[in-house]
Amino acid sequence: MTDRAELPGASPLRALFVGASIGSGHHQAQTAVQQALTGRGTAVQGLQSDVVGYLSAAERSWTVDLYDFELRHAPWLYEAFYHGTDHDRSFSMIEFFCRWVGLKGMRRDLGLTQPELVLSSYWSSVPLAHHVQRQTGQSFINALIVTDYRAHRHWIRHEADLVMVATEQTAQQMIERGLDSRKLEVTGIPISARFSALIGADRAALRVRYGLRPDVPLLLVSGGGTGSYPALGRVLGELGSLGRRVQVLVLAGARGRGIQQVGGATVHELGHTDDFPELLAASDLVVGKAGGLTVAEATALGVPQVIHAPIPGQEEYNAAYLESCGAGLWAHDLSELRPAVLRALDDDENARMGHNAAAISVPDAADRVAAALLRRLGR
Repeated sequence: MTDRAELPGASPLRALFVGASIGSGHHQAQTAVQQALTGRGTAVQGLQSDVVGYLSAAERSWTVDLYDFELRHAPWLYEAFYHGTDHDRSFSMIEFFCRWVGLKGMRRDLGLTQPELVLSSYWSSVPLAHHVQRQTGQSFINALIVTDYRAHRHWIRHEADLVMVATEQTAQQMIERGLDSRKLEVTGIPISARFSALIGADRAALRVRYGLRPDVPLLLVSGGGTGSYPALGRVLGELGSLGRRVQVLVLAGARGRGIQQVGGATVHELGHTDDFPELLAASDLVVGKAGGLTVAEATALGVPQVIHAPIPGQEEYNAAYLESCGAGLWAHDLSELRPAVLRALDDDENARMGHNAAAISVPDAADRVAAALLRRLGR
């Protein structure tokens, strides 16, 4: 078995790709892996599905809708849920319900695709696929991509045949909590190949291309794929009060499209854009949340991060990971944000943090995931 591209005429890989429309990162990871499989010469005959789409209206109200409400209005409540469910007791109510909630949709999609591979980028579809597999006797590799840097209990899926994680530390956490080490592969978090193509790009030239000033620091606000970043207004206020001129990009969460002046900050509200990789590559600094995909993308391009008001739980651990590696600063309180940003914009400090970010990056993670899958499939 090798990692080389398949020979012409090889049968297409039948696969079910299951993401989750909770933020945008889970689907982005799936797309990156599908592109990497194609890049390796593997024809894919697959179905892209969404575990959220498997839920009834009632089920969605007490899962996804409740999650969104907590992030926007009561992050302390989500924090309590995150830590309260992160245990290794033999019984978990969440674990019990996740064998059934969405089962009808999973059974339908498995019947339609008859896959060799089920690849999930959110944990809850793994027990569903396993449940149907036991009921029907279907044979497939049940694989999971972990899209954060810490192993919460929900991501430690004993039902999976293959679990792909961000770092050696993540793998060790899972092993210590009982996951069979033979199921684990350290691949990094898969990101689009567009980021790899931008490594070493000329920042000044990119800024000129997008109508930005090459001589004024550029900050990109990370507000999450859904734009549910309650601290956005406060962050913009602090960035406008740095005592120096900066340019600020606001993508998801922008109230509209246009340019406004907030103190010394020229704020470009862009909303959704397909040019995110290029805009990130043009930036000196990322400020805001610490989603797993954003961390993977920024480190791939050597862009430091200043984290403020991350989602409690998983994003706090992502922030701590960045800080421990010298690739970011975590401003726990609003009063710490301005000093952290000014420190990260210092030329020497920015270069040091950027170097550290690149050192922990895995820009070819999607290809590593594709290789791991093909090895397990014997292709």
